[in-house]
Amino acid sequence: MATKVKDTPILRGKDAERFNNKMREADKNTIPKKEYDRMLKIFKSVRVVEN
Repeated sequence: MATKVKDTPILRGKDAERFNNKMREADKNTIPKKEYDRMLKIFKSVRVVEN
């Protein structure tokens, strides 16, 4: 039998802030397109909850 998959955790507090800051930095700075695309994919796949 398959193991039940856990729900994706919701980023809250400092984790959400840190993630959003990294995404904003990616927009400002020159980073490799591959790295930016990877971060953007992760960003779109999680639900960010701000306090």
